[in-house]
Amino acid sequence: MDFGLFYFADDGARTGDRYRLLIEGARFADTHGFASVWTPERHFHSFGGQYPNPSVTGAAVAAVTERVAIRAGSIVAPLHHPLRIAEEWSVVDNLSRGRVGLSFASGWHAVDFSLRPENYPRRKEVLVETMQTVRSLWRGSKIDAVDGAGDPVQVGIFPAPVQAELPVWLTSAGTPDTFRQAGELGAGVLTHLLGQDLEDLGKKISLYREAFAAGSHGVAGSGHVALMLHTFLGTSRDEVREIVRKPFSDYLRSSISLIARASGDLLPGVNPEDMDPEDVEFLVARSFDRYFDTGGLFGTVEDGLRTLETLREIGVDEVACLIDFVGDTDAVLGSLAHLDELHQASRQLIH
Repeated sequence: MDFGLFYFADDGARTGDRYRLLIEGARFADTHGFASVWTPERHFHSFGGQYPNPSVTGAAVAAVTERVAIRAGSIVAPLHHPLRIAEEWSVVDNLSRGRVGLSFASGWHAVDFSLRPENYPRRKEVLVETMQTVRSLWRGSKIDAVDGAGDPVQVGIFPAPVQAELPVWLTSAGTPDTFRQAGELGAGVLTHLLGQDLEDLGKKISLYREAFAAGSHGVAGSGHVALMLHTFLGTSRDEVREIVRKPFSDYLRSSISLIARASGDLLPGVNPEDMDPEDVEFLVARSFDRYFDTGGLFGTVEDGLRTLETLREIGVDEVACLIDFVGDTDAVLGSLAHLDELHQASRQLIH
């Protein structure tokens, strides 16, 4: 199973050098055989707000690494013209000598669409249209456009990318249709465990594999499923629980609208804006317990190995380890040694 590092911090949780963990973590991943470094796109909110443009952070990662794949997790496709996506990421592909991969998302937060409000009603359709256009541009095709004088033109991108084919994923919050659609399009899937458990995920991965095999996309293999998991490992499970309890609870609290939207089993029909402080704390506490026990990569290396075995059984190809929810950069960087130990131990079990 591949290991990647994933970043999606609450900007308010970190002081000083906001991007030190990104850069040093990327260097660690690069020199320890990790597969990827993922950075997201988020706008107008402290939750994830230090990552408004993954092509910029991807370029920074490209400059300090040599081997690790540089991935967007994700590009909110309806917020951008496909020409700009293809141009920017072709630059990063050149800077990295061919290590780029992109996961495309439809977006869900209406405020984000202040950038392109006209696309909000059709965001799911625009997602697929944009992804397919970017893939075509990447292969060297030109697209029809209208220039500033109102005349029809055909335009392509420069510079030409290094990779002949762009690796792509669809980002899914857990909707089976998205898994099926990704398979039909010959794309990978990037997902998480908000609103779905591992049993549910296993069924959706089976749907994805079936659709991938039946698709007419011409892509070899059986696809790729990357699962984002909040991650912190140490020498004692109890010690790790106490290290992550406050920062992870703060992280969950800052993303309360996401939690409520995905936690109908806890508080069905809840509007986060109307919640009393006691209800918020109840939801955060319940979410913390669930994530720590079954929805993350927490505890010791031995705990991690049990989690990885379950993930392997349901068909996960890569664990994208979200590491930046703990505000203490030194503590997170120190924990990467345990993550690498898990990585090596999992490889030895396979071989």
